[in-house]
Amino acid sequence: MAGFSISTVLLKTGFLHLTIGHVIMWLIAAAFIYLAIKKDFEPLLLLPIGFSIFAVNFPLAPLVGEGHLFYLFYHYGLEKEVIPPLIFLGVGALTDFGPMIADPKTLLLGAAAQFGVFVAFFGAILLGFNINEAASIGIIGGADGPTCIYLTTKLAPHLLGANAIAAYSYMAMVPLIQPPIIRLLTTAKERKIRMRQLRPVSKIERILFPFVGTTFTVLIVPDAAPLLAMLFIGNLFRESRVVERLLKTSQNELLNIVTIFLGLAVGSTMIADKFLKPEPIFIFILGLFAFAFSTAGGILLAKFMNLFLKEKINPLIGSAGVSAVPMAARVSQKIGQQEDPKNFLLMHAMGPNVAGVIGTATAAGMFLAMLR
Repeated sequence: MAGFSISTVLLKTGFLHLTIGHVIMWLIAAAFIYLAIKKDFEPLLLLPIGFSIFAVNFPLAPLVGEGHLFYLFYHYGLEKEVIPPLIFLGVGALTDFGPMIADPKTLLLGAAAQFGVFVAFFGAILLGFNINEAASIGIIGGADGPTCIYLTTKLAPHLLGANAIAAYSYMAMVPLIQPPIIRLLTTAKERKIRMRQLRPVSKIERILFPFVGTTFTVLIVPDAAPLLAMLFIGNLFRESRVVERLLKTSQNELLNIVTIFLGLAVGSTMIADKFLKPEPIFIFILGLFAFAFSTAGGILLAKFMNLFLKEKINPLIGSAGVSAVPMAARVSQKIGQQEDPKNFLLMHAMGPNVAGVIGTATAAGMFLAMLR
């Protein structure tokens, strides 16, 4: 056959196009898969991300070019803003806002825990990132993966892989990162503070909350509406008690499907020639600082509020103001019970924890309003 030769055939395989960069990315993929399977770190996301990184780093494989399979996941799922809002729908359907409604001052703790977002934002600017990149990096401090992805896709899509990996890594490592910071900033006496049981929240309060929450947040930051409106719609499904099928679909089937697509889309951005640069290392370090300062912000505000409150707040619940629901609240509970086995802080910590979800989405909306 004319033009046929062994060299021609070899050129159409990936062997001759394989580089050391591809091999390094395979090793990075293996690390994520190891963390997902062996260490149980965010396996629902790190496992598909890891395999996606592995798959897209085969040279000549038609996966990420325009019109190809993983490109479609990224284009329609992330660029077209479909996946993050759908994840917020599932989060809203799974979330009990009752503790925050019962104790509204925990909203302040969720807001204070966004301190790390702005620390990382200015730190990124000092390291030479432009203002859009800095905003997308800063939001890692909120420990909210979908919000980080949503903002990064709009402001700095070339950083999506690095930002998403940093955000979800720190979400998974909450039980490792937070305890040393908490113990550094609190005394044994403060960690033993017992808080009065929360008042019961009526059904009408629970049903009205999605409407009130949507009204206030979307009026303040209209750019966050795609995330916050879906969060509150999902919560309305939960609290209305009349759409059980929609609730179960939002909590399970739909959330699982979009999580698969999210993992594949994020992993597809981590191609060797784009990812193997110094920036991802800086982003990972900045993300750690952001998360640490967010944890500290909630604790320090709780301590400050105690100067004026008759009924003291256990500062441990301030650390739960990051958006890692419910892991951060569980860390507060665990450390509190290490000091006093009869101290039950979980429901109190869930207030700032769910407030942090709203706070991080609001911060993202503020960045969008300023920078777009």
